Amino acid sequence: MLDHIPYLSYVLSAFIGIGLAAATGFRVFLPMFVVSLSSYFHWIPMNENFEWLAGLPALITMGIATIAEILAYYIPFVDHLLDTISVPTATVAGSILFASQFADLGTFPQWALALIAGGGTAATISSGFAGIRAASTATTGGLGNSVVGTTETAGAGIMSILAIAMPVIAAILAVVLVIVVIIFGRKAWRKLRSSKDPSETL
Repeated sequence: MLDHIPYLSYVLSAFIGIGLAAATGFRVFLPMFVVSLSSYFHWIPMNENFEWLAGLPALITMGIATIAEILAYYIPFVDHLLDTISVPTATVAGSILFASQFADLGTFPQWALALIAGGGTAATISSGFAGIRAASTATTGGLGNSVVGTTETAGAGIMSILAIAMPVIAAILAVVLVIVVIIFGRKAWRKLRSSKDPSETL
């Protein structure tokens, strides 16, 4: 029975990683700040290769970056500028946070899983919300973007906390989010293309 304990540990780490990766799909720095804060106060263990996240300099940097990122999404034009780089940055952040939860898995499987599961989850959610924001701009003239931005910030905070406190629920919710974002993201991009090219609606 004890032989199964390492595997259960890997599964739990995967649940935490998926939840954190989903959170970075909403906001890049808020989940990293939560992880940095949690590891700084020793609320969660940290892989020795990622101990820099538990340091005070990283905590302060992530805190400042989190505030700047949240506020930037309420500034017209800047939010769209951030959307152009949100997918690659979310992919990197999601991969890092996923990988940080594994200590003895081995370098190649650790980063392969991180890129596929962590990066893939983050990229999907990030690209979906970028499409939703673009559609919001096209249909509301940008008036609805603050609602989208607030939803993203709330999503990042909730998923970050759930990933640490209730990782199983966070992982399930992450899968649901990916499915929902894919569905609504596609509709948003389709609506945006239709608004730019009326002939597509014919």
